[in-house]
Formats: sequence, structure tokens, C-alpha cells
Amino acid sequence: CVLCGRTDDCPEKYGEKRTYVEYNLTVHYYCLLMSSGIWQRGEEDEGVDGFLIMDIRKEVNRAAKLKCNICKKKGASIGCVAPKCKRSYHFPCGIQKECIFQFMEDFRSYCWEHKPVQKLPDQESRGTSQCTICLDLVEQLPMYTVLKSPCCKNAWFHRECLQYQALSAGIFFFRCTVCNNKDKFQKEMLRMGIHIPEKDASWELEENAYQDLLQCYQHCDIKRCLCKKGRDYNEPDSKWEIKRCQCCGSRGTHLACSSMKSWEQNWECMECRSIFAKSGNYSKQKKRSLATSEKTDGTTCLLEEPSPKCPRQSSGSQRNFLLQSPKIMCQNNFAPCSHLELPASNRVTMSLSPLMSNRNWSLRKKHLRKQRMEVSNILKELKLQVNTKTTRLNINAENIWNSALKGFRQRNFSPTNTIEIKFTNCKKRSKTDTSAASKHRFFQLLMVHLQNSSLFEGSSAKNLSLDFQAVKENLYFEAGKMIAVSLVHGGPSPGFFSKTLFNCLVYGPENVKPALEDVADVDVAQTIKMIKYANSLSSLQSAIHNCYEFLAAAGCLRPVTALCDKNMLVNDILIHHVIKRITSPLESFRQGLKTLGVLEKMQMHPDAFSTVLCHKPERLSAETICDLFTIHSSSDVNKVEGADFWMGYLQDVESGESVVTLEDILLFATGSFSIPPIGFDPEPTIKFLHIRYPIGNRLLNCLELPVTKTYEQFKNKMEFTIRNTLRVERE
Repeated sequence: CVLCGRTDDCPEKYGEKRTYVEYNLTVHYYCLLMSSGIWQRGEEDEGVDGFLIMDIRKEVNRAAKLKCNICKKKGASIGCVAPKCKRSYHFPCGIQKECIFQFMEDFRSYCWEHKPVQKLPDQESRGTSQCTICLDLVEQLPMYTVLKSPCCKNAWFHRECLQYQALSAGIFFFRCTVCNNKDKFQKEMLRMGIHIPEKDASWELEENAYQDLLQCYQHCDIKRCLCKKGRDYNEPDSKWEIKRCQCCGSRGTHLACSSMKSWEQNWECMECRSIFAKSGNYSKQKKRSLATSEKTDGTTCLLEEPSPKCPRQSSGSQRNFLLQSPKIMCQNNFAPCSHLELPASNRVTMSLSPLMSNRNWSLRKKHLRKQRMEVSNILKELKLQVNTKTTRLNINAENIWNSALKGFRQRNFSPTNTIEIKFTNCKKRSKTDTSAASKHRFFQLLMVHLQNSSLFEGSSAKNLSLDFQAVKENLYFEAGKMIAVSLVHGGPSPGFFSKTLFNCLVYGPENVKPALEDVADVDVAQTIKMIKYANSLSSLQSAIHNCYEFLAAAGCLRPVTALCDKNMLVNDILIHHVIKRITSPLESFRQGLKTLGVLEKMQMHPDAFSTVLCHKPERLSAETICDLFTIHSSSDVNKVEGADFWMGYLQDVESGESVVTLEDILLFATGSFSIPPIGFDPEPTIKFLHIRYPIGNRLLNCLELPVTKTYEQFKNKMEFTIRNTLRVERE
């Protein structure tokens, strides 16, 4: 801390310890509040909670000349306010010497000789009573460590208990635990140096605190439900798990019925998508689904189409990957369906002949794989910085963000250390679990959380949002750092960056021209459309008049004398809303991505990195899994027959003739259900051995398969083992 010089991180005693990388500044919040020569001259979103950086520097220089009367070291920024008292001290030293700091009005502080004390009637009996917070005994004496309730005769408390209670309850719920008095009790406690933060109670802010009171909708509403056990059947962590619409929550789908992966969160029902379409979002998907539904029966079937992420494949879409490369075509003569889940703003529907479509898709597929291989090699080069020193992160999967943030901010964390993950909310560690599997699961959960967090905005292709609280807490920097660490340490890529966000990071915001699809705010998008599609000068002027206040606040007002002026105006609004508005978050995010040299490599290889940052991972296919694993076998094993069984089984899984998925197979063997951008280390292998059941050796990424006489025996053993192993792990 620049004010007290201590590295202690104890929020209960010294307030939150905050580090601002852009200012090269670390400070305890209470040290800043109580310093005698500094005031909040800025707005709350300026500097450090209104304390301007320039003022903080001046206060540090002033304090450097003052010696602490307690520890005798320089830097004492706090002085006693009692007349003629010249004592100065650091905040932690004052706490140690039992000084009083009043967190109210002028934030006065009193030394150990002039501090206020509670007055007790002489006739009041002395003895011991019970602290009504911790229930331990407390002496009824006017001491620094003991406080008496001003509203109840026999209510005594430990100072430490009261401070913890105040931090937890906040200003709205902190009151006398005996009589429930609030005003008189808070006034006395503030006078005696108890800090009562202006926030809601911690139990009100707890995530999912009232989850038991919620009733979840569990029904598959897709018109052609594929589940043989019915629309109400729900099996968590399987392809028959029901996902609810993220917008209304009153419609659902099985993962398999909408071709979704288990970690995908952003599914919308057709009714909500139609509402978005009317407001300008999902315009391309709307055209597609309407065209399909009109060909069906001439009416709009709201619950017929699957998720916009993956158009339904025709029955003839499966190809034998052993005979020819897979070419997947959508029904109704649409363009070939990409294995990449493209963001909405990057999707284009084209009308090509089937032969040309297949040829183009095959070439594009080879190009994408080449770029992903390039990214893999770059990340492997960056990973050479990682040493063997281990940093353990204790992670609560149910509170992934806070536990990850705490881990990344701990003093001994370094991006160049080997990261080891321990999930603290798991009662018993799975026998098949490994450090690599835990680490991949952690990064997977973290990327999903980031995608759905308030740091980003947009439906599928995300831009940075403007969250003032996140800017104050430096969360954009932490998010960029986490993404960089995930890429280099073998985790998944985010896959949700919009092209505009990616270009801002790579080429600089001044060289990027945003599009209407980048605007997530429905009202702002509607305003832009009113101006963009004005067909006369009078209608343009009317549109400008209707949104005059918005344009003035954005600094986009300009004289309009001709209809063509609307293009410049639209461009100004887009640049302000998408880029200039988030200048501070973007710069902080870029600084975080510089961790381990990731941003520098992005700028050197933009085309390659856009495939992993702007697109979801390639959808697993039988061909992908087949190419991923190298087959080994002992000399007494028929390698060809074993390989035939293996490849045939992959085809059955891909065509849906199995209870497991390709992701399940990959998870069983490696602990990951997707291929990370850096690839696997060591590379996955298959061994055919004389064993009863298959074994997934995740430490070596090796799948040990049994030698069987018939294909049916091979398939039954695979499905029995994989399904039961993963079920036990989930439990």
C-alpha cells in the first residue's frame, strides 16, 4: 500500500486492497479514506472512488515527510483531530494502538489519548455478560475491545464481532441484535469507530440464495422431440438434459433436439427470437426460419426450428468418413452447415449449387484447420515460458468467478507458474480425475461465465459492455488476463468475440468501423435505424428531433442539410456507442491480454487467432476423433480388426445410434469434451489390449480398448464403461 507501506490483505481490518495496474498504484481503502490531506474531488467513477490519482500522489508525498508516532517510520498520513495534538500515524499502526477512526462526515481520527469513550452510569453493576453475536462472555468494562449498546441496558459486544456484523449486514440491516433499534445504534457505533458500508446485506447479494423457492420449467417444446422417453424426461449432464430459454424461461429443449452442447447457455425459443427479430436482431435467422416454415405448411411454426446455433441437418447428411470427406448440407438448398458455430454478425446465407458448395466448404475447412494448427504451434511456443513451480487455486465451481478472481489476485500467483486446480465443493475426488482434467474444467466454466457476464454484451458475437463497477474493480484487466492464461495453459478459447472487438484489440479502435449488428441496446439500435432508413430530409430531421437528447449526450449532433448526411451521422453514433464509450474497459482488457505475450501474437497472426477467439470450437465428428488419436497395439493383437471396430463405433456415435456422444468419448479419454486451441499434451493415443473393459488414462491421454471377437461386444463394453464412468464422476 502506497500510504501505509504494508502488504497485508485483510479487508475486515484495512478495507479492500486495490491494485490499479494502469496507475502503478496499490492502496488499502481505509488508508485512503482516513488520510488527513486528501478529499474526494472527483466523481465516483474517476480515479479511485472519487480520489483523483494526482491527489493521491500529493498525499503520498506529504505523508513521506511525517514520522509515525507508533512505528517511528515515515509515511504517516493520518493525524489526530484533537486541538493541539500533533500525533501522526499509519492506519494499521492506529488500529494496533487502539485509535478511533470515524467512518462518517469528515472521517475524523483520534489518537489513543484523545479517543472518545462510552460513558457508563456509576450505579451500573460491573461483571460479565454474553456477547449477543458470538455468544462468548464479555467483560462489562469501558474498553476499546468492548462496546455497549446505547439502546439496551445489558447488551454488550466485542468490537471485532460488531465490525464483522456491520460489514456483513451493511447500512440497511445493521442494528441492535437485542431490540432491533437502527438509528440510535448506528449513530453510536459510527462514533466509536465501527465502519458500516453503504451496501446491501451479504445474504441479499449471495448468488442463488433463494434457489429453492424457484420452480424450474422442464419440458421439451421442439416440435420434433427426439427423446424416446418423452418431452418431460430430463437427465442432467447428458444429451437429454433440458435447457430453458435464456430470455423467458418458459420454453425448453433437450440438448439433442437442438444439437447443443452441454455447456452452451444461450438458447432462445422461437417466440423470443421472433420478438428480437422485430427489434432488429436475428434478422438473418428470422428469414431462414420463416422460409422453412412456409415450405412446411404455409404458417409460422414457432417451436419447430432448433437453436439458431446449428440448422437442422437432412437425413442424408451423414457421410462415411472412411470413404470420403464429410460434406454436410442443410435441407431446402441452403448453404452447407459449418462445423464452426459462427457468431450471428458473421453468418452469411449463400445460394450455391451443391457441387460448388461442397467444394468451397471442403477448401474452407482445410484452411480453418491450417489456421488452428498455426495457433496451436504459437501457443506451444508461448507455453515455454511456463515453469515447473506450482500455484494451487482453490475453486468453488458454484461460485466460479469470485473464486477465480481471488486465485488470480493472490500474492503468489504468477502466469508463468504451473497451475493446479482443486475444486473445494467436491466432497470426493474422482479416481479418473487428473490435474489436467480439473484445469480444463475450471477454464471451461470460467469462459462460459465470462461469456454470460456483464463485462460483455450482445447475443452470440460479444462486444465489451460499459460496467462502471467493473472498471473501478479492474475486472476487465482480470478478464483479459484469464483468457490469455487459459489459451496458454491448455484451456478452451472464449469463441464469442465479435469481429469488431477482435479488430479493436488487434488493429486499434481508431482503425475499426463498427456495424449496426454490434449494437446490443435495443433502444439505441432502433434510434440508429430510424436515422439510417429515413427516406426524406423531413423524416430525417424528425428522427433527429425525437432523439435530440441522446445525440447531444453522445456528442453526435451535426447540421443536416441533405439526406446523404444521415450516413455520417449513423457512423458517428456507431463509433461513439460501440468504441468510444468503452475506451477505458477496452484498454484495460487489452492490458490483461498482454499476459504471457498473447496480444502480441494476436497482432502478428490475426487471421489465425480469429478462428479461436471469434468462433466456437469445431464440432466434433467421427473423422476429427479418428484423426486425433494415434493407434498403437501389441504384437499379438490384430490391429486392423481393432481399428475397424473403433471406426465403426465412431460412426454409430456420430449417427446417433449410441447412448454416448463423441464429446463423452473425448471426456472419458482426456478429461476434456473439446479440443483446446493449444492441443493435447501428450497427444492422444489408442492401445488395443487384452483387457475386459476400456480404460481412459487421462494422465497420458491414452484410451486403452479391449480386444473383442465381435463388434457388438466391443460396442456394449464401450457404452457400459463410458456412460457409467461419467455418471459416477458427475455424482
